[in-house]
Amino acid sequence: MAAYVSNIVIDAGADFNQSFNLESSTSNLPLNLTGYTGASFLKKHPSSLTTTAVFSVSFPEPTLGQVKISLASSITSSLKPGRYVYDVLLNDGSLKTRVVEGSAIVTAGVTTS
Repeated sequence: MAAYVSNIVIDAGADFNQSFNLESSTSNLPLNLTGYTGASFLKKHPSSLTTTAVFSVSFPEPTLGQVKISLASSITSSLKPGRYVYDVLLNDGSLKTRVVEGSAIVTAGVTTS
């Protein structure tokens, strides 16, 4: 399965959630993600040694190929506005696969509370 590119926008100071619906590359049917684990990082650039943020990865509808990444507002409020990169890596217990990658734009907020 090849990673697909999806660019995202993260509003600083707000909760962030993004869902992806993955399909099997051989059948175009939803990829069954039952039993999978995932990891997703936000970095300034791909070779950065420092991870800017760690997304929570969940599987709301694993049999329908749905994976979700999220950041709480307590994390996004500490992000500096600008361009970053991220990816989503899934592990089925024997194989690790990057399924999504792209740019992440963090926008500055005006309202706080």
